[in-house]
Amino acid sequence: MKIVLASSEVSPFAKTGGLADVSGALPGELEKLGHEVTVIMPAYRAVHEAARSRSQTIEPTSVACEIPVGRDLQHCRFSQSTLPNGTTRILFVDHAAYFDREDLYNDADGDFPDNCERFVFFCRAVLEAVRLFDLQPDVIHANDWQTGLIPALLACEYRENRSYPGIASLLTIHNLAYQGLFDQKHMASTGLDPVLFNWQQMEYFGQLNLLKTGIVFADSINTVSQTYAEEIQTPEQGCGLEEVLKHRSDRLSGILNGIDSTEWNPATDPHIVTQFDSDFDTEIGSPGKAKCKNALQKSARLRTDPDVPLIGIVGRLASQKGWSLIIPVLRRWLEHEDAQWVILGTGDPDYHHVLTSLLQSHADKLDIHLTFSNELAHQIEAGSDMFLMPSLYEPCGLNQMYSMAYGTVPIVRQTGGLADTVINATAQTIADQMATGFSFVNFDAESLDQTIQRAVDCYRNQRPQWNQIMQNGMQRDWSWSTSAKSYEALYRQTIEYHRNEVGDANSMAKSDESADHN
Repeated sequence: MKIVLASSEVSPFAKTGGLADVSGALPGELEKLGHEVTVIMPAYRAVHEAARSRSQTIEPTSVACEIPVGRDLQHCRFSQSTLPNGTTRILFVDHAAYFDREDLYNDADGDFPDNCERFVFFCRAVLEAVRLFDLQPDVIHANDWQTGLIPALLACEYRENRSYPGIASLLTIHNLAYQGLFDQKHMASTGLDPVLFNWQQMEYFGQLNLLKTGIVFADSINTVSQTYAEEIQTPEQGCGLEEVLKHRSDRLSGILNGIDSTEWNPATDPHIVTQFDSDFDTEIGSPGKAKCKNALQKSARLRTDPDVPLIGIVGRLASQKGWSLIIPVLRRWLEHEDAQWVILGTGDPDYHHVLTSLLQSHADKLDIHLTFSNELAHQIEAGSDMFLMPSLYEPCGLNQMYSMAYGTVPIVRQTGGLADTVINATAQTIADQMATGFSFVNFDAESLDQTIQRAVDCYRNQRPQWNQIMQNGMQRDWSWSTSAKSYEALYRQTIEYHRNEVGDANSMAKSDESADHN
């Protein structure tokens, strides 16, 4: 198959979240399966900065075109490079006024006011690149609201164009909470017929909704875990689009993200004090992981005791990640329990303030880093005994997979991808050597507290079983290879859906012509 993957961010060129990881890793795995993939993204300022830091060349092309955005024509040029695998082609959409900015979507004052126009331009540029570079894709894989217009353009404007024969569309929802909502006046910038601004297609409570647009018009929709695909069809997690998603439930599926096993592998990780793998005696434990724990305790200025449980947290300090639960539980544990905590991340200033205050009174048990460091993230994953991730919702999640790969037992809430990846430690799953972590259901501090206590009790009193839980997680295949095969099958299904719909439309057209003739 020939595949075009369109994304507003692609690792390592520009990243704000998991979307970039998927867009950067999946194409290479698809090419290993024999497919031809072209990635297209905006040429942000961050793209050029990332390329310079990696000594990677971005080459200009001679290809240029005019892109309609509402009544205006915007000049567009393209440049190109390859993904880190060295083989996957990536095209960059160049437009300095839209993309040469400090950040991708917002600044200190909030979202950029022209975000709708910026990504209308990008979506149309993707489709122009298909023609100008003669890509001839079987399917275009769109991602999140920034590319939600692509399926609509294919269905409503490009379907009869001979340069776009039979192109199917897939939309992946990485986080339903971000929908691309804009004032109705922005409908004009899309260039699509105003009649499409209705409650069944592009309108959402009087606003233009670009994610809804993609959901309505794509041949297939998927999200990043099967549980999340089910959750977003409920009022609790549907973010107002649950009825739209239920209407298209026959085209909605879930595929778990993978992790980059060249980046996140304790057997080869250059950021940790010693490498280790899953080949260890569960009666004794992993000597390599014990060394990493000792090194983390030293760097965090904590007591270097191999028996005290060390709990790590890496990620955004945001309500979605369960910080309303973590803070009261952390406070109690610091005051009454013999456990250590290492926290890395940035986010809500209120959480920054609380953690800073807790550090002042509990520096013997707590180490915090209100920033982000890739090196330290690796060291926390390698050195912690447990990893805490009690998310309110979690479409997929990657840190729980990183943790299991590094023998760090995750403590999670059963939601989204966390429910799909972590097997809760019960008497039965431990006996069956299936358990990979500890989980709970109710989103409340008491449930979190009890689950941490359950994990700590196992760590202290059932060390061989604990080591087996570690080993189970490390021996699971968290790489992209499995997910890529699932995407391969989904692309084929999407192409089939599209062909059937085109065939049905042609049959209806011929029937109408025959009726008119008679």
